[in-house]
Amino acid sequence: MDAAELRELQAPLKDKYRDDPASAVVTLRASAELDGTGIACRIDTGRALAEAGLHPATGGDGTQLCSGDMLLQALAACAGVTLRAVATAIGLEVRGGTVRAEGELDFRGTLGVAKDAPVGFTAIRLAFAVDADADAEQLATLQRLTERYCVVYQTLRTAPDIEVTLR
Repeated sequence: MDAAELRELQAPLKDKYRDDPASAVVTLRASAELDGTGIACRIDTGRALAEAGLHPATGGDGTQLCSGDMLLQALAACAGVTLRAVATAIGLEVRGGTVRAEGELDFRGTLGVAKDAPVGFTAIRLAFAVDADADAEQLATLQRLTERYCVVYQTLRTAPDIEVTLR
């Protein structure tokens, strides 16, 4: 897909959202089914069922997905798709590359070993290696716009209000 094809694909959507801003607000959903026998849950990804469980650092055996890994995978996936879309929109050919997301967790927090240990990631790093004929200014623009338009990145940078209920 080139920039003209992307513009043609997105133009009617952009027009619709300008004319009717409420139509741009979409509720995405995810749900998990609690496992009746173990410490796990099943996630319907829309393509397959995935089973999440304890990370080995919290007692898991490593056979199930870790939610922390899944968060980083979502970041890497969103950033990769966004980088591709931005590159296409600005006419920069990216022949290939990699996106890497990694983060630090202190498992003392989630295990309740130390009250002063945080629960959750304390640092996340997102790195791109791209194969493109681009100068430093083009790469800086690509990074800036990817950060600007990546949904998962922006959600992590400016956390939304979260409402929790238990019935």
